[in-house]
Amino acid sequence: MNTSVGDFPGNCSTPADYQFYLFPAVYSLVMALGLPGNVGALYMFIFKITPRTSSNVYVINLALADTAILCTLPFKIHYFLNRNDWVFGDMACRITGTVFFANIYISIAFMTCICVDRYTAVAHPHIYLRLRNSCYTVVVSVAVWVVAGVAVLSFIRVGPLDSKPGGGRPQRRSCFENFSKHEWDRRVAPYSLFSLVFGSLLPSVVILVCYPLVARRIALIRTNTARGALRVIYTILAITLLCFLPYHVVHFLHLLRRQGAIHHCPYANAIYNARQVTLALVSLNSCLDPLLYYFTTSRCKWSPSMARFRWIWARRNSGLYTIAVGQ
Repeated sequence: MNTSVGDFPGNCSTPADYQFYLFPAVYSLVMALGLPGNVGALYMFIFKITPRTSSNVYVINLALADTAILCTLPFKIHYFLNRNDWVFGDMACRITGTVFFANIYISIAFMTCICVDRYTAVAHPHIYLRLRNSCYTVVVSVAVWVVAGVAVLSFIRVGPLDSKPGGGRPQRRSCFENFSKHEWDRRVAPYSLFSLVFGSLLPSVVILVCYPLVARRIALIRTNTARGALRVIYTILAITLLCFLPYHVVHFLHLLRRQGAIHHCPYANAIYNARQVTLALVSLNSCLDPLLYYFTTSRCKWSPSMARFRWIWARRNSGLYTIAVGQ
């Protein structure tokens, strides 16, 4: 199957059959690992871990965002197994597509909130101690969801997001891809630009700047707690560099290509293929985040008699990372 990779003059196409195997395999793995991990994390953080610190609140919201993404994956798996033929109707396409992409940026937003929270705890402990149990965390979390909700609803209400490609196959519908130039210019491009600046560029700068500063500060503290906090920081940096950064760099190139700034077919084809790979990579965030939750709030112990992993949750009064800011 040749897939169109552009709607500007000098249109290019590239063989893309690999996506029918790549996405179902990756999404199935992400669901198998991510759904129980995030649901388990939600249960533990909501019902078992006390007190409810600012970090805990952000982690709960991050797990909610991951769970929302995971709930859209069965539809996407069917879509790719059905060779990019969407059968669930226009409204389901609008909802699953917008929820999937919106929650990518919601996840980044809450990881950024955790980053700022950890930076404040280490660099400005007295301010952190005054703020960590206040309502500002809830206000920030609600603000993130409200902004995302307004964007999602406005995008859904504008019109259909599935399309009928030509080529003698009028009944085959694509979902959230193969936008016409008119639809791209009118709807997708403004949201893409907004998302790249406020949902990607700014959070990435905060994460990539604040976490090294925090790591440098913590490295001066010779305790097991500090070493554990460093592992948490490096894990979040690894998730950002593996899942989010490649996706957003390629998405920026994809935006340039769709706007006509990149015409050369080999480059356009390379961007299209890279976009498919990074779309698969960005979903891995939803199954990697539970590892972050568990490593920062629990001890992982192998139980040979039961032949399984057992998670033993420690009661820690200082919250997610237990950085001893007041000692």
